[in-house]
Amino acid sequence: MSSKITAVRARSIRVPLDNPTAMSSRLVYHRDYGIVEIEGDDGHKGIGFCYVGSGGGSLVAQAVRDLLASVLMGEDPYRVEGLWAEMYQEALLQGRTGAVMRAISICDTALWDRNAKAANLPLYKMLGAHAEGSVPAYASGGYYLDGKTPEMLGQEAAGYVALGFDAVKIKVGRPGLRNEEARIAAVREAIGDDVNLMLDANNAWRDLPTCLRYMSVYEKYDPYWIEEPFSPDDIDNHARLAQRTSVPVATGEIEAGRWRFKELLDKEAAMILQTDACVCGGVTEFRRIAATAASYGVTVCPHWFHDLHIHLVASSPNAPYVEFFSDDQVLNFRKIVDNQLGFENGKLLLPDRPGLGFGFIAERIDEYAIDDWS
Repeated sequence: MSSKITAVRARSIRVPLDNPTAMSSRLVYHRDYGIVEIEGDDGHKGIGFCYVGSGGGSLVAQAVRDLLASVLMGEDPYRVEGLWAEMYQEALLQGRTGAVMRAISICDTALWDRNAKAANLPLYKMLGAHAEGSVPAYASGGYYLDGKTPEMLGQEAAGYVALGFDAVKIKVGRPGLRNEEARIAAVREAIGDDVNLMLDANNAWRDLPTCLRYMSVYEKYDPYWIEEPFSPDDIDNHARLAQRTSVPVATGEIEAGRWRFKELLDKEAAMILQTDACVCGGVTEFRRIAATAASYGVTVCPHWFHDLHIHLVASSPNAPYVEFFSDDQVLNFRKIVDNQLGFENGKLLLPDRPGLGFGFIAERIDEYAIDDWS
């Protein structure tokens, strides 16, 4: 089977949030995404996408156009490993992380999607399925909103449990300790003792003593993990915290490249890696990182974008959970997707459509676009 890449198109979109939403360190009014289409001369087209932040949405699309498209055009789309290495080398000086690696990630994802469609297989089967039928998920939410009381937060978490989820995640680290304890206590009371409760700090703390004061409160409520307590670059403090708390440390959602993940593993700075294929280098690099983590006995619970990560959890034996957003209020990427994942009893149902199993809604893309396909 032979094919050649005939088109690489990128675009930037900005999707407003219905309500301004806060986490520990920032308030978000809209989300920017980079998207890409890669087409072969056999007529099969793949898509890739990533979250760019709440500003600078065109950076990823520019990197695709100016750095990566020329590497891919005319090449065999099935030569994924080789193309990854060539994209990485071409972009070496512009950035091995951040927007440039996200551009590599979305191109790599688009290649895998395209090739799975050409093979008429769902992506998880193309990758070598581990799961059948469904994969476990945790319900992600618990954001800070004006007027949202601890009781309201507890009701939100209980709503996820009522949908069948046996694990939920909330945001922490924004208010003072007294308010924090009231929020977590309300959630634990609402969901009961048998539901896993994940805590996401979104880089809330700059030093270990401050973090340990918060952890002394959190530990009483038996968290399943504490996520991103420090800056992602402060790996040593993650390791120090891991030595001093009974709560597993989870991080890695904005890390890129297998080398940084190996440093996290070598320093025992995380018991759970939250590798995001849209950030780390795509499906190709995610698989390398997950395999490396498995050799350390470490699990991977990917961050964000359940539509993509369901395939990677289903094909990675050491990936126990998909992060799932049940509505489009936070993960508003859902507003541009033409097929939503189904779920039953806290598990996401594996799609049977080829490739990723969904496409973009063209009218929505046009509505939210901040540049043109090119």
